[in-house]
Amino acid sequence: MSTPAETLEALLRRQHPEQTDPPPFDPADTPAEPLPLFVTWFAEATEAGQPEPHTLSLATVDPENSPDVRTVTLRGADARGWRVATRSDSRKGHHLAATPKAALGFYWPARARQIRIRGPVFPASPEESRADLHARSTGALAAALTGHQSAPLASLDELADASRAAWRTAEADPERDVPQWTVYIVAATEVEFWQSDPARRHLRLAYRRPSPDTDTWTKHLLWP
Repeated sequence: MSTPAETLEALLRRQHPEQTDPPPFDPADTPAEPLPLFVTWFAEATEAGQPEPHTLSLATVDPENSPDVRTVTLRGADARGWRVATRSDSRKGHHLAATPKAALGFYWPARARQIRIRGPVFPASPEESRADLHARSTGALAAALTGHQSAPLASLDELADASRAAWRTAEADPERDVPQWTVYIVAATEVEFWQSDPARRHLRLAYRRPSPDTDTWTKHLLWP
């Protein structure tokens, strides 16, 4: 009988890269800053049928500088940066309070593309965070009201009871405020656009700026 490690190794050997034909992409014909190109790639991923293109990996570090990563959803992007949201008392909220820096990763196999973003993080205003919360579904408000994210859970019954109470509150008072709910803005200083190539000559275009205080970006190619 195979061990779990041997079973995994056999499964991995049967995996092959997606043979999606990459769309035309000329790095020389790109905007001076990354946000317009991000929006174009996001739209093209959506049109190609990429499931949940708004999901991304959010990487942070804890107070001991140990890395952590999880999947979240993009709440928007503008000249300030890319926005995600969570309760400030969640694990990632504590991480961002201790070390206000983060990395984001988008992967869109339907277009054979990925985007990587890094930079300092700052919280949006309470008004913007409140507006974000109330633009979400009743279930999202109930989850925000439930709280305790990443804390130890004694039993599934405890979760069910807390969730039911939160749902009742969210349905009865859809404008209920959750002061801990926070929109975080990743003020990118590095944005990399990666497109697969069947010959493994992957295209990598990197935008960089010295700090979020400047609007001047430089861009250059990277070796695959």
